[in-house]
Amino acid sequence: MYNSDTPLHAELPSSRQLLRSTILAALSALVLLVAVVLPAEYGIDPTGVGGILRMTKIGEIKQQLAAEAAADAAGTPVAEPTATATAVIASSNAAEPATKAAPANTKSVATQAAEPKVEWRDEIPLTLTPGEGMEIKLKMVAGAKAQYSWVVKGGEVNFDTHGDAPGKSISYQKGRGVASDEGVLQAAFTGNHGWYWRNRGQSNVQVILRTRGDYSDIKKMM
Repeated sequence: MYNSDTPLHAELPSSRQLLRSTILAALSALVLLVAVVLPAEYGIDPTGVGGILRMTKIGEIKQQLAAEAAADAAGTPVAEPTATATAVIASSNAAEPATKAAPANTKSVATQAAEPKVEWRDEIPLTLTPGEGMEIKLKMVAGAKAQYSWVVKGGEVNFDTHGDAPGKSISYQKGRGVASDEGVLQAAFTGNHGWYWRNRGQSNVQVILRTRGDYSDIKKMM
């Protein structure tokens, strides 16, 4: 069996070199201990480096948590917050009523006045008997947009918002047991785009559709 050559004595580090490496390693470890470990673990920062690197705060938090855990285990009360901390908490709590002064669902008079009233181009009411379905379509070119809003009086309906053209079809949205819907319908291609509603309830309902926007015609499909 062939073994690798044994290194020559001259190639091995001398005792002085080993001692020098050991001293450098010890000094590096000491620097890390003082500059990093003490601030990060115990909140002690004799050199000020921990504060620059924001590690001293981490060490202080760790020590505080350790003190609280020890106090809980011993059954002794934890020290009260300092005056500064108490002042900050009180200031925060004092500011809360001003933030919550206005109810969440209340709109200011200025906001209500700024909201424009929607003027619809078309409004079509449809009466659906139990089990009956009806369809309304808008004639639109590709990319055209139409704003819509429909509401059901007397119940809920199943619906399908879709479009069709020779050789093309698309379903935009479907729903079951829905009482209203609104939004913007954008035509994916040139053709007819609109809604189909079906009454699955036990009594008559009325669907009122309101629309406006970029369409050339609106009609009820037979």
